[in-house]
Amino acid sequence: GQAHQGVAAYVSAYRYGELKDIYDKAAEQGEDTFIILLDNLEDPHNLGAIMRTAECAGVHGIVIPKRRSVSVTETVAKTSAGASEYMLCARVTNIAAELEKLKERGIWTAACDMGVDMYYDRDLTGPLAVVIGGEGTGISRLVKEKCDFTVSIPMKGRISSLNASNAAAVLIYEVVRQRNIYEKQR
Repeated sequence: GQAHQGVAAYVSAYRYGELKDIYDKAAEQGEDTFIILLDNLEDPHNLGAIMRTAECAGVHGIVIPKRRSVSVTETVAKTSAGASEYMLCARVTNIAAELEKLKERGIWTAACDMGVDMYYDRDLTGPLAVVIGGEGTGISRLVKEKCDFTVSIPMKGRISSLNASNAAAVLIYEVVRQRNIYEKQR
């Protein structure tokens, strides 16, 4: 009964990965770990768009909370244009606790939020996890406090924030840009 594009199929439920899978993927590719954490994201269209951008840019995985957050659904799969089949996605109980574990592994953590430091002025090379907040609430206070630093995207217009998937795309490709420059210099 749903709108489709001429093809319909039954598929199994999405199989979530573990953080270990994300670390292993980065190691197999010989790259510094690059993870996107989504704090209280609710819109499946945003998750799908972020998955698509992340997969295209070579992000190793996405982490979402088990509760009070969007999960991978058919809407996410459709919006991701198939990227949900390739992008590792782990569900965790507590984003703030996972940030501590990431730091123990030597992974820097950056919150995308309003602040002083513009994203293009920060060193985003090396192992990195970027936190993107939910549509209405942004990043929770505790999660932001657990991050090593905050990166901001300049807002010159009258609207004070970007859509979560747009903010993620800007930051993901800045990481890619900086890593490419770093690799060329080595």
